[in-house]
Amino acid sequence: MAVFLTGATGYIGSYIATGLLRDHEDRLACLVRAGSKEEAEKRLWKSLQLHMDFSEFTGHLRDRIDVYTGDLTQPDLGLSAAAKKALVQSMDSVIHCAASLNRKSAKACLNVNLRGTLEVVKLARAAQDHHGLRRFSDISTVAVAGHRKDEIVTEDRSIEWSRSDYDPYARTKKFCEHMVHELLPEVSLTVFRPSIVLGDSRFPQTTQFDMVRAFVMLAKMPVLPFHPDWRVDIVPANYVGKAVVEIHQKDKPAHGVYHLSAGTAALTYREVVNGLSQSGYGANPRFTPWLEGPFGSLVNVLSNTPRKWGVALPASLLKVFLPYLNFNTVFDNSRVCAELGEEPPPFTEYAHDLLNFAVDGDFTYPYQPWPEQKQARKVA
Repeated sequence: MAVFLTGATGYIGSYIATGLLRDHEDRLACLVRAGSKEEAEKRLWKSLQLHMDFSEFTGHLRDRIDVYTGDLTQPDLGLSAAAKKALVQSMDSVIHCAASLNRKSAKACLNVNLRGTLEVVKLARAAQDHHGLRRFSDISTVAVAGHRKDEIVTEDRSIEWSRSDYDPYARTKKFCEHMVHELLPEVSLTVFRPSIVLGDSRFPQTTQFDMVRAFVMLAKMPVLPFHPDWRVDIVPANYVGKAVVEIHQKDKPAHGVYHLSAGTAALTYREVVNGLSQSGYGANPRFTPWLEGPFGSLVNVLSNTPRKWGVALPASLLKVFLPYLNFNTVFDNSRVCAELGEEPPPFTEYAHDLLNFAVDGDFTYPYQPWPEQKQARKVA
């Protein structure tokens, strides 16, 4: 039997796939959006090479990975009748990680997050009716908590339907959680809500640069529109991946919802700045929380400047992420810490190397192409 994973070609999905392949014995069934079977394997290699070399990847591909070409936004995930039957009959559990992170596009979030989750749930429903499903895990986000200010939010107090959402991403992910519970009431469900996922505490390399760009811009600013005692809830991707894999594979997790976050140990902006300054990155900026409004307006203006000026992209990212940087809210992580027996490493332990890697590489990852002499294996 197999764990059916969506989003394996994404950043967090690559950590989940690697953890399942290295630490567990189940087969891994991956849905990959691609025009051909060969392209699907190449996309999967591009994602997993952050964690393994080509020989390890092809070894898993031959022995443990079943690749299904499809598309979240298509009926039956775009699978052929034969592929759908094979997947339904072979899946033991589901980890639904695929999502649109386009916080500015209601259309993208509607199609990928809502319609896509519905199609995944329909397949899970078919597996449950055929032989029973061990577990369905949904990778959500702490953003489902909506507009907050100066709070510590627990898992059971996150979703309040009367509370406004920051963006289409948060809104659709909140309803995805609701949909999974409504349509799979008799299946064991686990919801994971990561906070700001930034880098890996073990090595500087990353393939996800949006939030890194925003932090590089902030690190270089002489003035920050934040209060020095505001907390920013950052968690490394390796902790998130480990939590999802270990808890999903447990027979009986202690809870149904987990915040994958820094929790009350989240660093203040003063601690982040001091940590970066002591390691030689950035200066000691002046904190000016009263400039929060004017700073937001400036970011909005800079996001519309010509790209050749070099500030439009980081300003656009700051515009999107700013509500999550100035709300001084953290998400209690006592559940996941108790489940794993460890807390996530603080951002300052690895931030310097992460930011240097991003800047030195011009915010790109040096992907290795599929070796010319190797042919992609035929897949489902």
